[in-house]
Amino acid sequence: QVQLVESGGGLVQAGDSLRLSCAASSGSSSGYVMGWFRQAPGKEREFVAAITWTGLSTSYADSMKGRFTISRDNSKNTVYLQMSSLKPEDTAVYYCAASAYALIYDDVTTYKFWGQGTQVTVFS
Repeated sequence: QVQLVESGGGLVQAGDSLRLSCAASSGSSSGYVMGWFRQAPGKEREFVAAITWTGLSTSYADSMKGRFTISRDNSKNTVYLQMSSLKPEDTAVYYCAASAYALIYDDVTTYKFWGQGTQVTVFS
């Protein structure tokens, strides 16, 4: 069982930056692809970014490329999402997830463990 806890969300102005963190219970993120998803009110949960265990491979949704950066520190069992040039349409609850697979997929159903989410609100 992997327990994930997100933090770092908040209320920011358009154009600002924010860094989200996802802490996994000790040793439990070992070997997992880790991903970030988001869900806005009335919308389906959508893929944001993912990173392999080694950190050598990452993937981003097209709308996040160039603005968001995913990284991980395995010594701290923590995954990060650095978000810049935030837009009001980035407003959503952001979820961290651990995949059941060794390769990166953007399909929400391939992720086995989920955090409780952290709210990000961007105002113009």
